[in-house]
Amino acid sequence: MELTFKKQIETLRKEVILKSADLDDDIDDFNVDIGDYTSKGKTLAISPRCVRCDLCVIECPVGAISSSTSIRRSRVKDNCVKCEICAQTCPVSCIYVMETNSIISSETNLVSYNLVESKVPHRTLKMEKINVDTHKCVACGTCKKFCPTKAITIKNDESEDTGEVFESINNDLNETLDNNLDETDYPELYKKYSHVKKEICIGCGSCANLCPQSAISLKRTLGSVIVTKNLQINEEACVGCYLCEDSCPVDAIKLKDDLPVLDEDICIRCNVCSTKCPVNALKLEFLDK
Repeated sequence: MELTFKKQIETLRKEVILKSADLDDDIDDFNVDIGDYTSKGKTLAISPRCVRCDLCVIECPVGAISSSTSIRRSRVKDNCVKCEICAQTCPVSCIYVMETNSIISSETNLVSYNLVESKVPHRTLKMEKINVDTHKCVACGTCKKFCPTKAITIKNDESEDTGEVFESINNDLNETLDNNLDETDYPELYKKYSHVKKEICIGCGSCANLCPQSAISLKRTLGSVIVTKNLQINEEACVGCYLCEDSCPVDAIKLKDDLPVLDEDICIRCNVCSTKCPVNALKLEFLDK
């Protein structure tokens, strides 16, 4: 996916003036000089396809994603360090990593903002065990609404599933039930509840996260974060300023004898230290595919 937005420099100049001036100021008194400019960066965004599983919230190492609700999807906060772990973790690939390129050109008289999607590998996710407590479940349908694989249905025991429930209760109570029973005899036979088709459940946890009654329990296996980048350290260039140590959001880099030492197991490859380094002694590089 690639997106490009363009506007005239004059339009940008007017926007800057309007944002800079007070209500009682005469905007004719303001003059803004906008010169040529180029900037590259990265941004992350969560699309409306979010299923509210909150796996990204749980796995974010710096707490940069807000929790979701049934009416609000998760959001990436300003303290995001672009480590991309959330994008690797999302079970429905709704977190986009976009490389950005901003250009102001006096030659073309245009301001352009280009976004190109970066492909991110995905961690493995597998459902091991899932259970619905039918005594707690109130059949509100929230779990069914957000299930990405349509693995959840609301069972109505008054219809086609009655036979299964008869058999279940017969086993539990060790007595023979008559199929002519109605809800006055065994009201629990006619209770509606959520049912999970385990063969198509992917273990995202959306249902368990959103259930207002905490009626769903889930056990799942989440694979390791896939390493796609490595931090290269140039010890000869390092001046021992401690900016990398002070800036690292997960305390993965320390200076020993005035030289940086990286803990590979803790490092999240976020590029914070390398962008802070004043002498370019640190460089985050992609691994060869």
